Amino acid sequence: MRYLPHTVEDVRAMLEASGKSSIEELFSSIPNELLAKVGLDLQGPLDEARLIEHVRSLGAKTTGRPFLGAGCYPHHVPSLIGQMLQRGELLTAYTPYQPECSQGTLQLIFEFQTMVTALTGLDVANASMYDGAHATAEAAQMALRARRKTRRVLVSSALHPEYRDVLSTYLAHGAASMEEVPFDGSGAIDLQALKQALGDDVACVIAGYPNFFGIIEPLDEISALAGDHKALTISVTMEPVALGLLAPPGSLGADVATGEMGSFGNPMSFGGPSVGFFAAREQYTRQLPGRLVGATVDEENRRGFVLTLSTREQHIRREKATSNICTNQGLCAAAATMHLSLLGRSGVRELARINWLRARYLRQLLAERGLRSAFDGSVFNEFALSVEDPKDAIARIEDAGLEGGLDLSAFYQEEPAKSALLLCVTEAHSPDEIEKLADALGGKR
Repeated sequence: MRYLPHTVEDVRAMLEASGKSSIEELFSSIPNELLAKVGLDLQGPLDEARLIEHVRSLGAKTTGRPFLGAGCYPHHVPSLIGQMLQRGELLTAYTPYQPECSQGTLQLIFEFQTMVTALTGLDVANASMYDGAHATAEAAQMALRARRKTRRVLVSSALHPEYRDVLSTYLAHGAASMEEVPFDGSGAIDLQALKQALGDDVACVIAGYPNFFGIIEPLDEISALAGDHKALTISVTMEPVALGLLAPPGSLGADVATGEMGSFGNPMSFGGPSVGFFAAREQYTRQLPGRLVGATVDEENRRGFVLTLSTREQHIRREKATSNICTNQGLCAAAATMHLSLLGRSGVRELARINWLRARYLRQLLAERGLRSAFDGSVFNEFALSVEDPKDAIARIEDAGLEGGLDLSAFYQEEPAKSALLLCVTEAHSPDEIEKLADALGGKR
């Protein structure tokens, strides 16, 4: 990215064009109590060469991949993907309104949809979900449309807290209510509490797969209980690499599968952007939000791709719209599709196996040092560690020159989550780093 500073003359010209007398006047709408009362202690501006050197020096101070997941996971991204994304038809991707000049973009979306269905074991998948939280909220709204006269959405309290916040915001503007179902000692949804909460007025049950604690929820049992009341089961997968080893949600009875696809082809980049995925059973095809690309043949029997369904209000009558999604997330989806195509079926499974093995190695090392998991449920590459003081544990990790560990007391006030540290291990972490982390947490400070 080029560094293009504004001169004094540039700023003056822009202020004159905007009718403002000062830069401060541009922000006059911000309440005074929210403005900083003390100036920021910043150095003066740097020229381009010095700025690049400064950023490089900051990058040299980083401590490697953080042992932190919670929805954004450190994975290796092949350099080929960044090179391929520089192609003009991908870098400037926009909504493919005209199929005759958008075949490349349409095929990429079609391949993305195909790979999502393969991972989730469901019939149809769309494109254009902003992220996993957005996809989950859209899935709940779809369930409410599909299950008319239902007004309740049940969600596991072991689902990511930020996902629950987004879902609550979506539902707050309608007549539906969101009700949380507690988790049990395994870290998964309490099936007895779910059974008691279910009723014929429930549109859907939402659970993580794996959930926020890294626990693999019993989707088959959840689906059976929800099915007794004709409620939909929605699985949420924040770490899609897990689907390389776990049974596909569709095979366990899930009606809808949503989540993040950013672990494939997309760097962490301080938390985003990412790309959500959304798959469902065929009977809900016309209820899907976003867009759906299909494959066909022309009069000369040549294969082609076309925007089959696009249900936002710019395309159809407002009262028939299922969503107002206005972005394609095309570049992030392209990166994920490229990575998955490079890995192939066996590669995705092997990548998942390495993730699981390295996380198991850390758990074994911690157990040898007297540290145990907060929950006894099965996990993939992420788990909650029981500690006396999460903040002290994080300090130990930092003292060892490492990063990571999420203090769960920021989200939960009940035990054992309150005294737990969420850790994540992927293929990006070397055995030496894993051993160093175990020594930091298991030794004396």
